[in-house]
Parts: sequence; structure tokens; C-alpha cells
Amino acid sequence: MSFLLISIALGVIMLVVTGIAVFHKKLIVAIIAAGVLSLFASVLYLLLAAPDVAMTEAAIGSGLSTIIFFYVLNRIRTTNGTEDQETV
Repeated sequence: MSFLLISIALGVIMLVVTGIAVFHKKLIVAIIAAGVLSLFASVLYLLLAAPDVAMTEAAIGSGLSTIIFFYVLNRIRTTNGTEDQETV
């Protein structure tokens, strides 16, 4: 019974976080929400007795992808900032 309640709660939380990731105006909040969604997915995989998938999702989906998204966002902002200064 508790497994079912935890699974339902994780599913609802994942749906809410997905909505935040898709519809939020700020990119930083959307990136963090996508990382949190991946983290909750890894917890759900762990509850479903798939620890190898859970570890991979936590490492790549939650960790590496979030870091890469922040790196690319920083590079885009830096590139746009220097291009604007050169044209002035």
C-alpha cells in the first residue's frame, strides 16, 4: 500500500515539475526543473527495483545534462554579450 502511495505521489510531483520545466519563462528555472524531474525519475526507478537504471538516470539525466545545459546557457549569454559590445 505504501509503495502505491509513494509511486502516485512521485508521479504527481513529476507532472507538476514537468509543467514548470515546459511553461516557465526563465531558462534557469526550467533547467533546474528538468534536473529535478530526472532526479525523481531515478527515485521511481529505484522503487521499481532497477538500481542500474536509477544510477544511470541520476548521473546522466540529473547531473551531467543539467551541467551541460547550464554551460551552454552561459556560453550563449557570453557570446551574445560580446557580440553586442563589438557592434556598438
